[in-house]
Amino acid sequence: MTDTDLIPVFDGHNDTLLRLYQSKEADVEKLFIEGTPGGHIDLPRARKGGFAGGMFAIFPPPVEKTKRSAVPPAPSDNEPLPPELPQAEAITSTIGMASILFRLERAGALTVCRSAGDVRDAMAKGSIAAIFHIEGVEAIDPGLAMLDVLHAAGLRSLGIVWSRPNAFGNGVPFRFPSSPDTGPGLTDAGKALVKACNRLRIMIDLSHLNEKGFRDVAELSDAPLVATHSNVHAICGHSRNLTDWQLGAIRESGGMVGLNFATGFLREDGRMNADTSIDIMVRHIDSLLQALGEDGVGLGSDFDGAMIPAPIGDVAGLPKLIDALAVRGFGRALIEKIAYRNWLSVLERTIG
Repeated sequence: MTDTDLIPVFDGHNDTLLRLYQSKEADVEKLFIEGTPGGHIDLPRARKGGFAGGMFAIFPPPVEKTKRSAVPPAPSDNEPLPPELPQAEAITSTIGMASILFRLERAGALTVCRSAGDVRDAMAKGSIAAIFHIEGVEAIDPGLAMLDVLHAAGLRSLGIVWSRPNAFGNGVPFRFPSSPDTGPGLTDAGKALVKACNRLRIMIDLSHLNEKGFRDVAELSDAPLVATHSNVHAICGHSRNLTDWQLGAIRESGGMVGLNFATGFLREDGRMNADTSIDIMVRHIDSLLQALGEDGVGLGSDFDGAMIPAPIGDVAGLPKLIDALAVRGFGRALIEKIAYRNWLSVLERTIG
């Protein structure tokens, strides 16, 4: 036992709602509460791993329509972007996954949080604190009527794009090696979306956004810049990772980055390979700390949406990363910042 055993983790990104939606099970509440043999997050394993909550992403559509597994098994420097997704399809899956989130809340499995105060209260009560997040806003119309509806339902964080184009901007393809400078910036509708998110106090996630779109958000937004699940491009030259200037812009804004556990965004060779050590995760955290300072680094696992290092395995393995940081000489106060306090701070300054 170590002094870090009781440190809770608030995680910047998971795709558990997508996994439950794709399961086609009628009783997804039971599936989550009692535990499942596959995937990365359920209630028993969350308790075991100290998982206190996080951004629960809604990614439209299900894999059968546009394969999330389309990330190439071997690194490629010319991987094309997936095609745009029709809004009607995105609405169906977005509402379906949102329904699952609220069903889990009614079943007592988690608490949907609309403010940093709600997150603190849920954590104090021992309930998983879930932020309603959308990854790719294909369900939102350019007139932003759907944004108002989703915000009223509890939406507090969104990524303008996944790794494909939409009416608001362009995502980065899954290319390695590649810079994130892969296409044009935000459309006029995308720029209006940024301003609306600032007005409604919805956090904007820069993960998956290309370089020019990132610059547009940085110029337009009055909120801290946040990448919920991205890594360091200087270590792993994947288009999904953040370059030095992007990290500098995030630091200047008082924002933060959540470490992505996806092996292809961690490894120097860009490969999706579960045989990946925790050491490379710590190396990215070290580099993020150097670039962003102690207040700018968190965790953004991508559980249920990516191949995770085998030593972590699933959410129950989070203490292994926490212990690795302690062994590396990180003090408890810094580990707590990385594990949850920095997320609480940036949520306070974005969603309220």
